[in-house]
Amino acid sequence: CIHRIVYLDSDLVLVDDIAKLAATPLDENTVLAAPEYCNANFTSYFTPTFWSNPTLSLTFAGRKPCYFNTGVMVIDLQKWREGDYTTKIIEWMELQKRIRIYELGSLPPFLLVFAGTIAPVDHRWNQHGLGGDNYRGLCRNLHPGRVSLLHWSGKGKPWVRLDANRPCPLDALWAPYDLLQTPFALES
Repeated sequence: CIHRIVYLDSDLVLVDDIAKLAATPLDENTVLAAPEYCNANFTSYFTPTFWSNPTLSLTFAGRKPCYFNTGVMVIDLQKWREGDYTTKIIEWMELQKRIRIYELGSLPPFLLVFAGTIAPVDHRWNQHGLGGDNYRGLCRNLHPGRVSLLHWSGKGKPWVRLDANRPCPLDALWAPYDLLQTPFALES
């Protein structure tokens, strides 16, 4: 039975040994590790309906919740199963179907269940935001420091910009893996 997995979004390029990421320490009470960004204000991911509800607004009580990126996660599957975390995430999604309590898609349910309880992953494993500014689509540069993983999170995707002949400078790092380009492209 598999005990640990590494989940990676499809809009990234790994430039280091994934075994190093997979070896991220998880203590006996920690289910998940991900890059955390405690300087980011994640309250905007949740609606005024969420924050004005006396029960829902207590969700993060007793935790130091930080935004974390679900595009790069190390998960202890045994603890996941024992804690029935799939059900917990689905319950938040079911509530969202009845009452709009958050914005965006898959991130908020993970924040609701795990924020403030995860093991941190070094930020070199998530050079995120390379998809650009979500409001104006501006290109971004690498964050300072070492790089183990390039992540085009955000609105702009390198394959779209490359196909449109309007790439950002860092999209050149994606180009060798573009499935529509040779040697991967299917002949017409």
